[in-house]
Amino acid sequence: MSTYKRIKELREDSDLTQKRMSEYMHISQRAYSHYENGDRSLPVDILIEIAKFHEVSVDYILELTDDPSVKH
Repeated sequence: MSTYKRIKELREDSDLTQKRMSEYMHISQRAYSHYENGDRSLPVDILIEIAKFHEVSVDYILELTDDPSVKH
């Protein structure tokens, strides 16, 4: 599985706990932890919600770019 280090970095940079993020996402803290640690693949809908929450691009989260800005 892939690791999603940027979702952890974004969460920590916002001083949020996994519990708080999981509540926002309407999932369990355990499920969120599995995504963050790469134990489970990140579903597209969850990926999009995390990107919207942090106001970054999906490409940034997936490490396809180092530019976090969202382009419209």
